[in-house]
Amino acid sequence: MESEARRSEFDRIARYFAPLAESFPGAFGLRDDAAVIAPSAGAEFVITTDTIVAGVHYVGDEAPGLVAAKLLRVNLSDLAAMGARPRAYTLNIALPESIDETWLAAFAGGLADDQARFGITLIGGDSVSTPGPAVFTLTAIGEVASGRALRRAGARPDEIVFVSGTVGDGALGLRAARGTLAGLDQKAAAALIERYRLPRPRLELGQRLAGLAHAAADISDGLVADLGHIVAASGVAATIEADAVPLSSAARAAIGAQPELRETVLTGGDDYELIFCAPETAADAIQAVAKEIDLPLTAIGKIAEGAGVRVLDAGGTPMTLTQSGYSHG
Repeated sequence: MESEARRSEFDRIARYFAPLAESFPGAFGLRDDAAVIAPSAGAEFVITTDTIVAGVHYVGDEAPGLVAAKLLRVNLSDLAAMGARPRAYTLNIALPESIDETWLAAFAGGLADDQARFGITLIGGDSVSTPGPAVFTLTAIGEVASGRALRRAGARPDEIVFVSGTVGDGALGLRAARGTLAGLDQKAAAALIERYRLPRPRLELGQRLAGLAHAAADISDGLVADLGHIVAASGVAATIEADAVPLSSAARAAIGAQPELRETVLTGGDDYELIFCAPETAADAIQAVAKEIDLPLTAIGKIAEGAGVRVLDAGGTPMTLTQSGYSHG
């Protein structure tokens, strides 16, 4: 005889998540134990997964739709870093009793909105109860032309280090959300909080970098740490100029009020911009891409022989950083 908990699980899936899978034939309406998916001709799958825990990876007072959007978008950012086009995702949820039907409906609504925005579909997953905090695990599947995936390994000496958008907003936004960022007006604080809670995966950029960039990563752990991942995988070194790192007006205001936040900008993480390396011969084409997709791409340093990442201050002196990146727990 089927238990009440088991019936509740199936009801939850049918009510909130099966509608998110309707457009994908191989998901079978989430009625089977697994989905069927095949790559397009001449393409390879790119697969990534992330887990977020209430109170660890999000503050806990966010609207449910924002929690869902961030969960999906941090995975899409990984696809962007490899130049992939989103196809489908699976979702595992472990829910405490404190999450009610209203919360879950809003969470599913956030997923539905971003599915439409980014062209991706739910195809499966799992749903369980837990006595602990809410836990969400999402696995995203993307496609890239065979042999064309961007990777961390591939940076070469004399290449330019570029970064998209602005850096530091995510880490500063977390501080603002926790009420520990002083010296900002309400508008600037709200802008930073939005960047922390609602990442902007650079999918179009990642797809346009194929054939231009030789290595790439998304900035989740922090600019210095993620560039460190690239140089370690590539067997090279990098030098960047702190003053060249692009900042939003809100981040500049925060640093103006608390100059010590400059290190937070460089190492704090949660930006989900792309950092990538390309030869000087590709610089004009890269700036043409920036103009076409209306996204600033800024040169912040160069690749060299050696190992590690050096950050230079305005006077050209290497900066001593207390940490290289942020641990997400």
